[in-house]
Amino acid sequence: MAESPLIVCADLVKIYSSVSGRVQALRGVDLEVARGTAVAVVGPSGSGKSSLLRIVAGLEDPSAGSVTIDGIDLARASRRSRRRLRTRLLSHVYQRPTDNLISHLTAREQIARVAVRRGAEPSTADALLARVGLAARAEHRPHELSGGEQQRLAFARAAAGSPALVIADEPTAELDSSSSALVLDAVDHLVGLGVTVLIATHDAQVLDHVGQVVTLRDGAVGSIEEAGSVWSVVDRAGRLQLSPDLRRRFPDRRAALEWDDAGRRVVARPTEPR
Repeated sequence: MAESPLIVCADLVKIYSSVSGRVQALRGVDLEVARGTAVAVVGPSGSGKSSLLRIVAGLEDPSAGSVTIDGIDLARASRRSRRRLRTRLLSHVYQRPTDNLISHLTAREQIARVAVRRGAEPSTADALLARVGLAARAEHRPHELSGGEQQRLAFARAAAGSPALVIADEPTAELDSSSSALVLDAVDHLVGLGVTVLIATHDAQVLDHVGQVVTLRDGAVGSIEEAGSVWSVVDRAGRLQLSPDLRRRFPDRRAALEWDDAGRRVVARPTEPR
């Protein structure tokens, strides 16, 4: 029997109110993420990446739809249960390296504190530091580390106590390419430990370190790429998202759909000009 996915997002909608009116950040997002995989969420600014990650992390509630993590429906969980879930199962790595660390703690102390909170031995900190190449920096505080070292420490801290999921929002955005490569090695290590990593990114370097790329367009899942193939997505309401290149082939936004039994696929052709 196939293992159940760690994350299941069903028909997620997120609407924000502002002085200029209502903004719909997510429009019926359906997404499943397998356990022990790295998945990148990409798309232009405003496509809904950060909103999706914040909802999956339990930091915001969806306006409609549901998120289930490891079989737990976040919408039905109490605030206390949600906090316990985030402590036990989930870690978050933010874009700015300094936002992930406590300024007065050493590198070893940063990891040991999280390990204890998750029921692990504080002594595991040294092994995690070694795995991200920071064994020699164990007694250094964040201001004594470079941005790349801080972000590697953030991923080591996130891995303490073996969480099921690490969510990273643009973790390489403020790093140079060599520092980014070292941070992505830390991502590879997490996946090797069986941790699921969900990353929002604009960095093409990240895509070489993930098994699946989810593209958001206008708040909906536009396509999913894995194993060299790009798939359009049919959501639970039966809506089919087309890539911008394909969309231009349907100038009047109408299509005739046919099922090809031989190829086992849907064939779309533009309607005749009216």
